[in-house]
Amino acid sequence: MMKHTQNKPLPVPQARLEEIAAAYGTPYYLYDEAAIRNNAKTLNGAFANAGFDGFIEHFAVKALPNPFILKVLDEEGIGADCSSLPELLLCERAGVTGEKIMFTSNQTPDADFEKALALGAVINLDDITHIAVLEALGGRKLPEVLSFRYNPGPDRVGNSIIGNPEEAKYGLTRAQLFEAYDIARSKGVKRFGLHTMVASNELNIEYHFDTARMVFTLAAEIHERLGIALEFVNLGGGVGIPYKPEDVAIDWGALASGIRAIYDEILGQTDVSPAVHTEYGRPITGPYGWLVARAIREKHIYRDYIGLDASMADLMRPGLYGAYHHITVPGKEDAPLDSVYDVVGGLCENNDKFAIRRALPRIDVGDLVVIHEGGAHAHAMGFNYNGKLRPQELLLRPDGSVLRIRRRETPDDYFATLDFDALADFS
Repeated sequence: MMKHTQNKPLPVPQARLEEIAAAYGTPYYLYDEAAIRNNAKTLNGAFANAGFDGFIEHFAVKALPNPFILKVLDEEGIGADCSSLPELLLCERAGVTGEKIMFTSNQTPDADFEKALALGAVINLDDITHIAVLEALGGRKLPEVLSFRYNPGPDRVGNSIIGNPEEAKYGLTRAQLFEAYDIARSKGVKRFGLHTMVASNELNIEYHFDTARMVFTLAAEIHERLGIALEFVNLGGGVGIPYKPEDVAIDWGALASGIRAIYDEILGQTDVSPAVHTEYGRPITGPYGWLVARAIREKHIYRDYIGLDASMADLMRPGLYGAYHHITVPGKEDAPLDSVYDVVGGLCENNDKFAIRRALPRIDVGDLVVIHEGGAHAHAMGFNYNGKLRPQELLLRPDGSVLRIRRRETPDDYFATLDFDALADFS
């Protein structure tokens, strides 16, 4: 049984959550704009204070692909990390273009590369064979700036979400990496970057220091062997957030100063001084989003169940990874944890559970239930199995007002790609 050790703060009081529910219905995602802005400022400030000129955070669009969020982050000096054509189009609509975009994909269709080239994004190639592909698409010419994604293979251990690098489909081997830089330079590329991504949702700060050490060492070796001074190194993402109440968030200042110390140790005595970029999608928005649902059913058989009007189709991390998301019952924060529930949705899958044997206050039908840390890899991973319709997204503005930034899906949306006219003549 997972104990509910303490309550996490709600974005607004219970009465305000009910007002929002009355205006928009449930379930809904609610994001705190002021908190996201402040977090972005803190991140940028930490790396600036650590002496990193030219630092750029490329927010991982896949974490929360909404143009309102991208615009908020752009206003705070945050760029974008894209991996597909629709993500590039979303950035373009939000006004994020040029080298503010880092485009990293795999098994990449030509159309995706073509759009990245058109937007002037920094293209981060996932495979050495993509050099020729990109050259052909660019009219037999490569872009001025090019980056490569490094996969360290057996030299690093991953974690449970992303897996070990040796088993991953991403990136170039060490030998391929040096060959790729040499080929790209011979074909006219003038500016170079280096990228890696070896963890996901990792709260051990030492892991991120190890990644920085690996990348900076490689940057020095690339310069020594090839004479190429990298313009930037991108440490990727992978910083976790405190999903459980007892988890401790990584401090931006400690992360930036620790990376700076490693940078100076490895690169300080060389002629190499690349800018540092990152892709911290999850910790920028993750803690500042909540899925707010309504308890609509209860069931008592071999276990006690509380059924919500949300399901795994709205938040799949618990069902997919067995991931923990904290649950609060507004108005019952101080009530005794005297009930043990599986908190579930209505999907026809038995892993459609937000919590399993979770100690909670007594939940009555009609209560709101708030699921925390829904600001990244939450709504974005939604799906339509069982004909479930994805929920709306709401933005809590700094003045306390609420703006709907994505409406809920309708049956018409779900059926939009079906050709009912052709069905009439089908036999």
